[in-house]
Amino acid sequence: MNQISQEVIMAKKSRGLNAGKKLLKRRKQSQYSDKWFVKKVFNLKEKADPLGGAAQASGIVLEKVQLEAKQPNSAMRKCVRVQLIKNGKQVTAFCPGDGASKLIDEHDEVMIECIGGAMGRSKGDIPGVRWQVLKVNDQSLNALLGGKLEKARK
Repeated sequence: MNQISQEVIMAKKSRGLNAGKKLLKRRKQSQYSDKWFVKKVFNLKEKADPLGGAAQASGIVLEKVQLEAKQPNSAMRKCVRVQLIKNGKQVTAFCPGDGASKLIDEHDEVMIECIGGAMGRSKGDIPGVRWQVLKVNDQSLNALLGGKLEKARK
């Protein structure tokens, strides 16, 4: 009785000497119920990613924006809207560092990278922002903030 009820609960998969091909087919079909497998097979990460799978991308600053931080913080985070050169997509990028937004003007060329949130999503208290500014007009933002370089004119 116990073995019969256990078999009813179990899925009816093929057993026996010549069941290999059917088991293989079953395994292939059940792979598609795993979301990570589907993402990998159909290259969904590269298709959805504005940077197209690249680590960094350059773009042109369209405007400066301030975003309100999520609760319990109450700060205005300085960000810029960037239009990527490679595909024309627009993204919002965070300007890290004290006074960084003063060094970035409209129509500047900036280099952006992933901000490092979990699974490629936004990080910290900045809602919906997945990118941060690395360089302004081919000069490091850290060097500009530290006073080691002056901003180049383009």
